[in-house]
Amino acid sequence: MTVTQRPLESLPKAHLHLHFTGSMRPSTLVELAERNRVRLPAALTGHQMLTLSPDERGWFRFQRLYDAARACVRTADDMRRIVLEAAADDAAEGSRWLELQVDPTSYAVHVGGITPALEIVLAAAREATELTGTGVAVVVAASRMRHPLDARVLARLAARHAGDGPGTVVGFGLSNDERRGTTADFAGAFAIARRAGLAAVPHSGELLGPAHVTETLRTLQPDRLGHGVRSAEDPAVLARLVDAGVALEVCPTSNVSLGVYPELAGVPLRRLLDAGATVALGADDPLLFGPRLIEQYRSAREDHGLDDAALAGLARGSITASRAPAATKAQLSADVDAWLSAVPAGSRNG
Repeated sequence: MTVTQRPLESLPKAHLHLHFTGSMRPSTLVELAERNRVRLPAALTGHQMLTLSPDERGWFRFQRLYDAARACVRTADDMRRIVLEAAADDAAEGSRWLELQVDPTSYAVHVGGITPALEIVLAAAREATELTGTGVAVVVAASRMRHPLDARVLARLAARHAGDGPGTVVGFGLSNDERRGTTADFAGAFAIARRAGLAAVPHSGELLGPAHVTETLRTLQPDRLGHGVRSAEDPAVLARLVDAGVALEVCPTSNVSLGVYPELAGVPLRRLLDAGATVALGADDPLLFGPRLIEQYRSAREDHGLDDAALAGLARGSITASRAPAATKAQLSADVDAWLSAVPAGSRNG
């Protein structure tokens, strides 16, 4: 029997790890830079995968490029456009639920404060949901590079807009260089978010190893980890994650771009899955790293040998780990089953 693989674009999935500025289309970035008279580094004028060293110098270059892109976002219309285009791009790849991560502090100076900045993104998320059919919710993310009290301010803001549907805040995160700040210092902010019913989704276990994952589990009580791939280096830590039901937002392309692994085949995806971890693939910052969500699934197929049943399992994991409404989860799960049950176009008996 010869079997044609099912198209990944039609596999229903959720996208849980995508950053606001990092979601931007390269063409949009160039247009915004020209309009706002921002000179872009050469690395941002093309759509290619970056290769950075796995040290602080590599992270510094990544952050410099990210900051250059963020400096091009100056108006409410710019912010609205980013959300609408991110949703449209996700919808084209079969993503039916998107949790877009944003730190409103970064854009507050241009739109009158962190509250207007967040409200612009939330309004755009509601509009994008109507236009694309992909539900768009928001994760408010604090930065390790700022004071923990700033994180508490953001957590209170996120709590005021908490919800369980499109155009609401569904999670609270902690991003930026894992080597900066003290994880325990942000526990107060996460406690505020947790009381509001928000998912706790800090970054951990990408730049630093299993010990950092253990510390994050102990102090922040996460529901999901942004990345978390380095937990595969310690079976006991990985088992603890699995037992606690903590899902992992695995972003293979960014892992390679940041030098965590030398190639896509080196990302420990199979090890995580074999241990029973719930994995949701994410694109992280496609503006800088190149490939979007569909390429993460293609890597799972081509670099790790996952068949269609396993890919459907990844999609189910993303849906289960999301904060989509229960009815949405049920429908998406049924649609994944339908995708797997359908006979692929071009299949034949031999």
